[in-house]
Amino acid sequence: MSTQVVVVGAGYAGTGAVNRLEDKLGSDAELTWISEHDYHLVLHEVHRCIRDPSVESKVAIPIDDIKTSETDFHTGRVTNVDVDDRTVEIDNGEETVGYDYLLLAIGSGTAFYNIDGLKEHAHELKGLNDARAIHSDVATAAKEATQEDPAQVIVGGAGLSGIQTAGEIAEYRDEHRAPMEITLVEGLDEVFPGNDTELQGALRERLEARDVRILTGEFISEVDSEMVYVGGDDDNDAEKLPYDTLVWTGGITGHNEVTDVGINKDDRSQRVFADADFQTSNERIFAVGDTALIEQGSESVAPPTAQAAWQAAEVAGENVARAINEEPLQTWRHDDKGTVVSVGDDAVAHGVKFPVFGKLPINVFAGPAARTLKKGIAARWIADVASTRHALEAWESM
Repeated sequence: MSTQVVVVGAGYAGTGAVNRLEDKLGSDAELTWISEHDYHLVLHEVHRCIRDPSVESKVAIPIDDIKTSETDFHTGRVTNVDVDDRTVEIDNGEETVGYDYLLLAIGSGTAFYNIDGLKEHAHELKGLNDARAIHSDVATAAKEATQEDPAQVIVGGAGLSGIQTAGEIAEYRDEHRAPMEITLVEGLDEVFPGNDTELQGALRERLEARDVRILTGEFISEVDSEMVYVGGDDDNDAEKLPYDTLVWTGGITGHNEVTDVGINKDDRSQRVFADADFQTSNERIFAVGDTALIEQGSESVAPPTAQAAWQAAEVAGENVARAINEEPLQTWRHDDKGTVVSVGDDAVAHGVKFPVFGKLPINVFAGPAARTLKKGIAARWIADVASTRHALEAWESM
């Protein structure tokens, strides 16, 4: 009987792992791929769809353009995993898929940190539907606004997603000459918290050049249907920010799908604990990408970034194949190759390393070189998982 291998998730980690498994699995193994959507989303470019929804066709790659004909694909949301029966339940029991080895790569959800009203009133940016909803809200607010009463857009969280979202909305405002004020709110003391100060300064400079107001050092404490409350011990002390559109990009957490799975997880975030070889507390279940807290040494885990997921995917797929063959598993360490952040039509790069030349002597740079690099990163990934044709078609939209 064939060994049944199941991969859940079509993000960077899941898609990359499927590509590797298709190369490594023998004829005595069958591969099943499950995802809620029948496309792979280039998530680190989905903010482009906020400004221009036509970009969707460039950043959403059909699964049939990625997988081989031998891989069995199921569209549906995984709602339970039974580790005793070794089954994956799809859409509350409408379908059940058995496995011998399972790779969880379902990504992460948005963390709202129990802030009153935030989840009810804020948009997330985790997929195409989110980008569509933000675009619609921003466009509606722009049409109803006047110079005397401009539309108010607030983006919560000044990490990568928050900065890129604010930049795209600013470009939309400028292209449409819309009366609109954009505010980026970050609870910590600087944009892109925890990163190089030179990079933070370059990003702040470009955001402010696009008339994005930046509020740092105070957390959002509450949200209602009209106001975002920032700082203060109560509503009377907090700064009140009226809004027409609110986007929250402030943190990640595990998906509900893994809450009841019988493997070790972080009690707070519900993200799965995985060793550096991606194996969980159950030797037949592996986890990769944002789904997992992947051990990277003493009290250190891999960053929840697209870059880390790309790197990890190949080794994770390799290790599932090795487990089937009872071969030693490989360990993985994240190699930080630098950061490139979009701010509308501009970009800022930091600490970039190239395969042959290594780390560039310039620590932070922007302008056309950074912009081209950002486009190149997205195009390379698309070419790797789909085709050069897909990459070329997407180039101008990145």
